Amino acid sequence: QVQLVESGGGLVQAGGSLRLSCAASGRTFSLYAMGWFRQAPGKERESVAAINWTGGSTYYSDSVKGRFTISRDNAKNTVYLQMTTLKPEDTAVYYCATGRRYGSSRPFADEYDYWGQGTQVTVSS
Repeated sequence: QVQLVESGGGLVQAGGSLRLSCAASGRTFSLYAMGWFRQAPGKERESVAAINWTGGSTYYSDSVKGRFTISRDNAKNTVYLQMTTLKPEDTAVYYCATGRRYGSSRPFADEYDYWGQGTQVTVSS
């Protein structure tokens, strides 16, 4: 059974930083692409960042490019999202998800099959 557990969310002032973690179990983590998505109240879920199975390729949405960094530690079965220069519009529930086996860093939610429960990020102005 695949499980993804996010942590690291919280309340931060605009301009601050947070690092989200997503610990995976139940499959050979190192063989799968991983992604971070977010959903704000009243808005559709959107892709934030993705990383391919080797960690050598990444994707970022235009709204976070240059501020967020996705990385993975296959020895720890964990994917991270380092978020800097946070803005109030980054407020959302953040979810990690597993992508395709030997997958590339793609932002399409329908290519991700297992999802975590989400962690709340709130950025105050």
